[in-house]
Amino acid sequence: MMTLFSEIQRLFERTYAAVGINLEDCLIDDRRCHQLSRLAGATAVELSELARTFLRTADNRLYIGIYYSRWLIDQLEKNDPRAGISDANIQSLIAFVEEINHALHASLQFKEGLRAIAEEGFIRNLELQAQVDTYLVLLMFVAFFRKTQKTSLMDRRWLRFHLFQSKTPNAYHDPNLRGRYLETTELASSYTRYLDTLNGVRRIDEIRRFHSLDYDAKKTQILALKDREPGNN
Repeated sequence: MMTLFSEIQRLFERTYAAVGINLEDCLIDDRRCHQLSRLAGATAVELSELARTFLRTADNRLYIGIYYSRWLIDQLEKNDPRAGISDANIQSLIAFVEEINHALHASLQFKEGLRAIAEEGFIRNLELQAQVDTYLVLLMFVAFFRKTQKTSLMDRRWLRFHLFQSKTPNAYHDPNLRGRYLETTELASSYTRYLDTLNGVRRIDEIRRFHSLDYDAKKTQILALKDREPGNN
């Protein structure tokens, strides 16, 4: 039986490209997470304890570690998103999907020759892409349980609240972390509003093109789209 993890990985691979490995094999336990967190430095202390993705390069290879806390897994097992999304599982599902997305896009970029995984632009690119992709995945989950197979305005508002508005970037003490999450959340929220205006085929074409851009190009595109919104002229 296919796991929720593998279903989400396959969905992303159908949208973008296959990574050539089963990312579920990259899952790590509490002990390894604590080891890698110590190696990651002081700022890692401020990152979520519920889910994390660790990236390291050595000998021209990319090493990935994906961590989920026991609590997060328990929440998804008690409230399986494949049976419906609600306030009981939405935040856990967001964290679950985002870490898979981080690992997948880091792998794809590494295959394309991008090796500077510690650079801020690389990290922000992963964060922005994850928020965009997670929003689209959540839309699919919600639509699946609607008789019309479509999402309503209320559905989208509910998803946006949990994905964008409920985040608290200002809670980070580290100014770089605070700036990273403030900026990427604002950009992702704006870009997904644009995606909501596209039909299914155009949306797929758009996100594939968007995925191919580096962070600065993504940011430039989103700001240009925002400038064209009514009331911004």
